[in-house]
Amino acid sequence: MIIGGLEKLTLLDYPEHLAAIIFTQGCNFRCHYCYNPLLVLPQEKGEDGKNKEGLSLIKDEDLFDFLVVRFGRLEGVVITGGEPTLHHDLPEFIARIKAIGYKVKLDTNGTNPKMLKELLAKELVDYIAMDIKAPMEDYEKAVNVKIDFKKLRESVKIIMSCGLPYEFRTTVVPGILDKDDFHKIGNDIKGASKWYLQNFKSDTALVDSAFGGRSGYSTKEMEAFAAIGSDYVSLCKVRD
Repeated sequence: MIIGGLEKLTLLDYPEHLAAIIFTQGCNFRCHYCYNPLLVLPQEKGEDGKNKEGLSLIKDEDLFDFLVVRFGRLEGVVITGGEPTLHHDLPEFIARIKAIGYKVKLDTNGTNPKMLKELLAKELVDYIAMDIKAPMEDYEKAVNVKIDFKKLRESVKIIMSCGLPYEFRTTVVPGILDKDDFHKIGNDIKGASKWYLQNFKSDTALVDSAFGGRSGYSTKEMEAFAAIGSDYVSLCKVRD
């Protein structure tokens, strides 16, 4: 597993659990507004084990030493990216985490339903969060690459029928999403239990620097979008 970072404590990313966040490197999307460019576009490592931006890769043994020591104080581990399901050794990696006793939340973009099926069959995840970038018809505008829509739809179906706690989430970016899009996305995930909307922020490095400095939607506009979403799913809320 190629690990790009570790956040040792989060109170927010795994609902109702104290957790650590493991960031995997590499992603098959190039979302303009992504705020993890060093994970999406990792540079080649030098002899010192660091990439050109100075991001150290964490050794597996160091990570698992940390998880063993913190077990009991931490309850869960969030695996995010980048896109974790790109890594063929993800099941084995999660199995080691589960063996310690942790609950595992997986963040995914939904492009690898085959991996999702394997993780679920082996009971390796306890909570799934899938990003919904845009209406299916406009997805490539948001992610800036060609995609297989069948795989995205399959992942949505798998997640909604898996029997585990899950959520869908959408980063709301002016110029990529507008009011009508929430009706379209709502139809794509109709009947889902939770859909969280996150406002776009540009106060950090982004994959596409042209999006830097842009303003997000107002609080009132975000609440209006959530109200639309509530017509399609059990719970649609704005998440700070």
